[in-house]
Amino acid sequence: MPSEWIARHNQTVALKGEWTLANYRHIKAALNHSQTRTELGKPTNVTVSLDAITRLDTAGAILIVELIGVEKAQAVADWAVELPKEQQALLVRIAEAMEAPLGVDPPSYSRISQALASVGQHMAGLWSQQRQLLAFIGLVMATLFHLVLRPRHWRLTATVAHIQQSGLNAVPIVALLTFMVGAVVAFLGATVLQDFGATIYTIDLVAFSFLREFGVLLAAILLAGRTASAFTAQIGAMKSNEEIDALQAQGLDPIELLVLPRVMAMLISLPMLAFVGMLSGLAGGAMVTSLSLDISLTQFLTTLQKDVSVTHFLVGLSKAPVFAFVIAVIGCLEGFKVSGSAQSVGEHTTSSVVQSIFMVILIDAVAALFFMEMGW
Repeated sequence: MPSEWIARHNQTVALKGEWTLANYRHIKAALNHSQTRTELGKPTNVTVSLDAITRLDTAGAILIVELIGVEKAQAVADWAVELPKEQQALLVRIAEAMEAPLGVDPPSYSRISQALASVGQHMAGLWSQQRQLLAFIGLVMATLFHLVLRPRHWRLTATVAHIQQSGLNAVPIVALLTFMVGAVVAFLGATVLQDFGATIYTIDLVAFSFLREFGVLLAAILLAGRTASAFTAQIGAMKSNEEIDALQAQGLDPIELLVLPRVMAMLISLPMLAFVGMLSGLAGGAMVTSLSLDISLTQFLTTLQKDVSVTHFLVGLSKAPVFAFVIAVIGCLEGFKVSGSAQSVGEHTTSSVVQSIFMVILIDAVAALFFMEMGW
């Protein structure tokens, strides 16, 4: 047994020397290699002497309490009378602290306080989320400007593949949905305007709504649910499989390799899909007016050409690149946030869809107010 801090004399174990933080690791190792702790933990006749301890601090007191037990340490004044009063008080205080339960009852708050705390947490999370989005947009823009004059770094094959996946493959669903919505808008408009004898203005209603709003908005919402989730799942799966780490280890930039082709594909696909949505919505409205209002296709097109200017078409189409950029960036950012589990992939895929749709509707509302104030 080491004799620098522990000495054994028959049935007496004498602790001596400086039991301080500086010697904590050595004393701990000495105790672990000796049988003193085991012997003192049993109901034997082995006694402990603390008279030879020259210095004692909190770290050493913890070791002594662990060695002799809490109850014996609390009664140290009865059997270690030669120990200085300050050291006895320190041992008693450490023993009381070690005896107290570690579990702390959680404080109780009122329902109003809990509701306010929940709102605060959600607002803090939203603020952090928007900061990350702005930072990621800046990173994507910086990388894009850096590659504009370096054509050999353009990922044309990947961009074309994403155009096919996010654009061409989405044409049927966008066309079908906008066609049906156009028919519904025309039917509702005809039902309301028929009471005023102004059913001819159903054409203007369908044209204004789809050229300015519904065509691009429905296409953007469909891509937010269809393509943003796909981007998140693809990049999230790569993050889970550590493929992104492998790309960085090879000196490749994930933004250049994974994000920019998807962003460019969305910037090309969404304006085309918005154009398809406008045409399909007008076709749905023309079908309803032809069947329900006895307005021929020729009259529909003539009224459309006379009453609706090309400005409405340009206003609606101008929002498509903004929606496309936001949807692609949010989808890719949520993919990079995946922590590595399948559950995380699902959570961030859902988050990307919700954020994309929310941002699309928010930007559309702001754009509508702006264009209204500008008189466009």
